[in-house]
Amino acid sequence: MHRARPSLAALLDAAHVVAIPTRTRFRGISVREAVVFEAPQGATEFSPFPEYTDAEAATWLRAAIEFGWDAAPGVVRDRVPVNATVPATDPDRVPEILARFPGCDTVKVKVAERGQSLADDVARVSAVRAALGPSGRLRIDANGGWSVAEARTALDALAPYRLDYVEQPCATVAELAELLPDAHARGTRIAADESVRKASDPLAVARAGAADLLVVKAQPLGGVRRARDIVVEAGLPVIVSSALDTSVGISMGLHLAASLPDELLAGACGLGTVALLDGDVTAESLLPDAGTLPVRRPPLDPDRLADFAAPPERDTWWRERLARCYTALPASDS
Repeated sequence: MHRARPSLAALLDAAHVVAIPTRTRFRGISVREAVVFEAPQGATEFSPFPEYTDAEAATWLRAAIEFGWDAAPGVVRDRVPVNATVPATDPDRVPEILARFPGCDTVKVKVAERGQSLADDVARVSAVRAALGPSGRLRIDANGGWSVAEARTALDALAPYRLDYVEQPCATVAELAELLPDAHARGTRIAADESVRKASDPLAVARAGAADLLVVKAQPLGGVRRARDIVVEAGLPVIVSSALDTSVGISMGLHLAASLPDELLAGACGLGTVALLDGDVTAESLLPDAGTLPVRRPPLDPDRLADFAAPPERDTWWRERLARCYTALPASDS
């Protein structure tokens, strides 16, 4: 059921701006900021990264409004398997980080971090494989940080660690297509992330045959329904992931993953990342248990909203951004 879009005044009245420290630096940030809302269908979240343009961020707002003001689609599972996520950190921190993801037998490792070397990546991946054991699945995510030549060199160096897939090794669809045979020759697959969520045409990578699977996120694709439509049309297996969301944003991703048929869900999803935050907006955090998360909507907790309230200048910044993004929403969403 589609409800009328809430007014900007209603959104601002329902909004809480929070700033939550991360347990380790992630994507170059040490504090995760987000706007969460009290809404008719339950709590919802708007948390595009600060560097995103208003046009990009408006899609995230569209998702927040849909999740908070429209009924969610039906689900076919009540729990979703999740992977552990290891940021681009020192290898000696790997056991400590993995301990926050109990029962997870799949791990995604960040690589190609600016300012780091391939040797740093190899050391981190080696530490994860040692902690994970020989049977666990190990994935890497380069966030488009390599050229094709750099990706080939990196995959050669990382092949001994038996990679399940490499996520967005290069920035463009053409580069992914060029690299795909090399990845297969090295015993791994390619997953596309930014080529889906930051593309003007999220189906281009599937049409080009440039990836084996897709990584999708509900917020940047405009909401659970739109993301699900893209997945179904693409026809490739997917991993549902997050953008270092609070438990509220994670719940949105869980509802997307739980709505997909078995043949389109490609394994453990990247939705366990609340474990990387040093706080949350709910007393019922969505943290991995036996390698899975329950599909539910945790309520906002007033004490935690107060504990992690953003400084006044950041509260103002986010509210002004929200207002700009609201004016950029398509009229058809009203």
